[in-house]
Order: sequence, then C-alpha cells, then structure tokens
Amino acid sequence: MSLPQIVSLPQELIDVLPLLNRRARKLCDNPTDAADLAQEAALKIWKRYQSGASIADPRAYAMTTLRNIARSEWRARHETDELADDMACAPPDAPRVIACAELRAAIDRLPEDQARLLKLVMTGETSPRILARRIGVRAGTVMSRLARARARLREEMGMSQTCSVTTLFDETHAV
Repeated sequence: MSLPQIVSLPQELIDVLPLLNRRARKLCDNPTDAADLAQEAALKIWKRYQSGASIADPRAYAMTTLRNIARSEWRARHETDELADDMACAPPDAPRVIACAELRAAIDRLPEDQARLLKLVMTGETSPRILARRIGVRAGTVMSRLARARARLREEMGMSQTCSVTTLFDETHAV
C-alpha cells in the first residue's frame, strides 16, 4: 500500500483561505454551502497555480473567483426570464444628459453677470433678495438679469418664449 502524496499549497493561497471562508459565509445561506463554495474557489485557484500561471493580486483574484462561482451557482438554482425590449422600465438618460450639457454650455456663453446669477440659481439659491445680497446689487436688478438670461437661453436652445424649461428634458425635444 502506497502513501498518499502530500500536496504543498502556495503560500498566497494559504493566506487567502480565511478570507475566502469569511466571504463565502456572507454569500451563502448556510455554513455547509459556504464551506463548499470556499473549497471550490480554493480548488480553482490552486489549479491555476498548478498550471504555472502567476496571479498578480491573489486576494483580488480569490474574491473574483469566489463571487463568479457564487453567481453561477445562484443562476443555476434560479429561473430567470429573458429580457425583452418592452421590459425597460426607465427612459434612457442620454437625452437628459445631452440637454443638460447643451444648457451648461449656453449658460457659459451668457454675459458674465447673467451667467453668475444662473449658476447661483443652479446651486439652489432662488431668493432674489439673497442673490442680490450675494452679488451686491438690488433685487430688481437680479430679477431683470435673470429674465434677460432666461430669454436668451430659450432663444439659443430653440425654445419659444412661452415654452417651459422642462421641455428641455422631454425626449421628443432633446433628440
């Protein structure tokens, strides 16, 4: 009868085993499944070392391996529906992002006094008295500068003077 061959594990793998076990316990519902998951990940990592491949960051590689195995096992246990085009529940963000970028660029092209006021309004300050105090002018001056700035922005953005600013974010207008 021959003795079993003793396998030596790379020190990098030995060092990540406790971390694998802790993380596996967080990913699994029971300790048995967690132990199985950690062992499967350790086996995959060990096989990689046995193949002669080097692992630059053993800890990150171990966590990624563990997470991928857990995800594959979860997918195997849970039935999922294939996504269809009509399942989208949120409108695309691109038109809004483009509209905001165009609006910011248009604000930057305004005269400095108007642009400064609009940027203060963009940060949340809407009180004409507070705005007037911050820039050192009267409240009436603030109101007229804002009115001129808004009129110029509507013109530059191709909107009618009676059009609401919210139409900038309407997908049909921003496309």
